[in-house]
Amino acid sequence: MSQREWVAAAIQKIEADYNRSADTHLIPMALPGYPGIDVYLKDESSHPTGSLKHRLARSLFLYALANGWLREGCPVIEASSGSTAVSEAYFAHLLGLPFIAVIPRGTSPEKVAAIEFHGGRCHWVESACGLDAAAQALACQTGGHFMDQFTYAERATDWRANNNIAESIFRQMAEEPHPVPAWIVCSPGTGGTAATLGRYVRYRRHPTRILCVDPEISVFFDGYRAALENRCWQTLAISGGSRVEGIGRPKVEASFIPACVDAMAKVPDALSLAAMRHVSTVLGRRVGGSTGTNFVGVLQAAAWMRAAGQGGSIVTILCDAGERYAHSYYDPAWYAARGIEVEAADAAIAAAVAGEPLPALACAGQEAFPYQA
Repeated sequence: MSQREWVAAAIQKIEADYNRSADTHLIPMALPGYPGIDVYLKDESSHPTGSLKHRLARSLFLYALANGWLREGCPVIEASSGSTAVSEAYFAHLLGLPFIAVIPRGTSPEKVAAIEFHGGRCHWVESACGLDAAAQALACQTGGHFMDQFTYAERATDWRANNNIAESIFRQMAEEPHPVPAWIVCSPGTGGTAATLGRYVRYRRHPTRILCVDPEISVFFDGYRAALENRCWQTLAISGGSRVEGIGRPKVEASFIPACVDAMAKVPDALSLAAMRHVSTVLGRRVGGSTGTNFVGVLQAAAWMRAAGQGGSIVTILCDAGERYAHSYYDPAWYAARGIEVEAADAAIAAAVAGEPLPALACAGQEAFPYQA
């Protein structure tokens, strides 16, 4: 079989796999303290690999195949905190390709097990800051291809349509009382989802605004604020890795496009995880930490809307299920070891859901993009 024939067969397999999958659900969720504001969770945990990253992995594989970067028998290598690696392992297995995940120490054992379940193997790195370099070196050693999600996430996804997450949200919202959301809330891992959402609403000429919420140990918020102030933002970096798996980065990644985002907020990890517990209780099933970060953003957007005297809808993303975090976010010892407060944070989220003020968050963008009631 020639390379072109192999690529055609590989793309057909991915497209056939997509046709066998239904779209993910859009779940309404009550926000008692904010009458007139409807909240919806886009449940990406129902993908075959259990997370939002399934969409990204599919796009990355199609992009790499169309560019001629993958070959029959060619190892596929990715730098990941876990969920992207799980999804890429799935697609690599579908195409009969070896897969190696370069992941940081501390990645949840449930994610490691999921990578290995799909036929991948793990290459450990001590620090999240060293993932990309280790993945690139491994690609050179093995003759494989480094997928590089942090560079290609924003360009691999067709932001105009092709059932991307933005198109799916607006199609599912069509019969709701407020079909065009006032805000869509997401959190940055690569930055690709924020770019897709921001580009889509501009392309479709929707008034919807994109709020991107960054976890505590991450540099995206600083990069966004620097971009607003016309300072250099592309090279900003910090030490340490995010405690909210799947989002937050120690450096501003190439897929993060500040101009696609209308506002950003910085969310303390204690609040993110309290919000995670609240959403889990309301839904009757566990969700991951990044969903909690997103829900804090929903509360912030709702407060802005109420202050402007506006009703409407807010959509956010349920990124993955909580079963992947049984050894961390759902283990009291994990909080104690890291000094993360629980009771006061739970009380703060409960009060905010009831309509009381959310603890003040560092926010940027509202002055540059004035909110219109």
